[in-house]
Amino acid sequence: MLEQVTVFLENDKGRLLALTKALAAAGVNMQALTIAETSDYGLVRIVCDKPEEAREALRAAEFRAITTQVLAVEVPNRPGGLAELLETFKKLDLNIEYGYCFSSDGGTAIDVLKVSDVEAAAQALTEAGYTVL
Repeated sequence: MLEQVTVFLENDKGRLLALTKALAAAGVNMQALTIAETSDYGLVRIVCDKPEEAREALRAAEFRAITTQVLAVEVPNRPGGLAELLETFKKLDLNIEYGYCFSSDGGTAIDVLKVSDVEAAAQALTEAGYTVL
């Protein structure tokens, strides 16, 4: 399980730059970033090496930031890898609120997933043979 940093970001020029500069100044290294946007704001989700420090640095820079517990699950980086994971979720009757994926070195992809019961999902996925980070 991971702590993800979620930032509510005004949809204005330079705001993402300011966010990344605040994290850099705090010595926070991002491993993944995704942005969902509307016309007025964006929802930035970040996986990083120091989520609590990131949240505090962003709040000090006057960003609205929270941390959320999410699952990070290793899957084979090949066609159908995500489908197999989602089939396991279906069999376990686990609901996914949102998710995003990224590839890492080698033949592994990482799926970051927000579920209602992170602890139960992590245990069930581990028992099903998945590696939960």
